[in-house]
Amino acid sequence: MSAIILESSLVHYEALGRGKPLLFLHDWLGTWRYWVPTMLELSSSYRAYAMDFWGFGDSAKVRNRYSVDGYVGQLAMFMEQMGISKVPLIGHGLGGVVALNFAEKFPDLVEQVLAVNVPLLGSHISRPLNSFDGGDKPAARILGRRLSEYQEVEAEASKTDGDAVATTLRSCLQIDLTGLLEDTEIPVLLVYGLQNPFIQMPDDDTLQDLDETVYPYFFDGMQHYPMLEDTSKFNRLLLDFLINKDDWDAIQVKDGWRRRVR
Repeated sequence: MSAIILESSLVHYEALGRGKPLLFLHDWLGTWRYWVPTMLELSSSYRAYAMDFWGFGDSAKVRNRYSVDGYVGQLAMFMEQMGISKVPLIGHGLGGVVALNFAEKFPDLVEQVLAVNVPLLGSHISRPLNSFDGGDKPAARILGRRLSEYQEVEAEASKTDGDAVATTLRSCLQIDLTGLLEDTEIPVLLVYGLQNPFIQMPDDDTLQDLDETVYPYFFDGMQHYPMLEDTSKFNRLLLDFLINKDDWDAIQVKDGWRRRVR
């Protein structure tokens, strides 16, 4: 296990590969571990980092930092201590919310953002996710029988502090990321599973108002964890985006992907 101390609190992270750095950020129901299949795929060309937010995985439980702003600060300190000056961010759910807010606050530190199943509005968080009010075993209670389908999530489900999930969910119910995405100059790829039971996709009107640097992709037949449900397709999309971030037309539309036309 790799760890560093940030403001007297332990932060667990793992890194695979060599090359240009990438940073993966997890959602409300998991830890760094479910990024492993993607990190392994990219490790031949990239140095892939994934860290646990406070209250998740093996990071310290620091309850006064359970917030989007707290995790933005954690990410900034992590990058500074690790000597990462500029990086693509890949965030999922909560991690995507953190990544987009981090990019707004520190645009010079972010090269591009791939945000998976991120609620652009608080109203896009659906039940049973938005009704979780704390307590033990949040992943098991929210995912139910689906948890066994995601072994990488299930493996560390017991390590999550339910207060971290409930507190950040409450704050995210008030979010509106559309204004941020209307003005961003950083390439952002929004990825959604069309059958996701927890996060609603943005509607056409919302998508039309986004900046030209923001592009949505829709995975048919996928739910909340496309990086686990079809790892090869997700990895190809991510690699395309990493290589062609300034040329959307060069990102190929492959079988099973749907691209929303402006």
